[in-house]
Amino acid sequence: MSKRLFELGQIVATPGALELLERHSKTPIEFLQKHVCGDFGNLCRDDLDANNEAIWNGERILSSYKISETDRLWVITEADRSSTCCLLPEEY
Repeated sequence: MSKRLFELGQIVATPGALELLERHSKTPIEFLQKHVCGDFGNLCRDDLDANNEAIWNGERILSSYKISETDRLWVITEADRSSTCCLLPEEY
């Protein structure tokens, strides 16, 4: 695992995210590890740049991971680093 770039705070997940991961035999930890080490998944260049700035500016950090052809998982760390949530995009 690479170096952690920021704190995750309390880790939570929505029922929808947990069901999606279970359906695809995945666990939240693999995506949390990617997220905290700067592998933000499938984001456009502007969102990647915003995340890299957010690490140092104390803003919200968003990752988006493709789980299947139709399913995505989002991982969002709040600006104050008090919590990180795994959720589906439609649950935002």
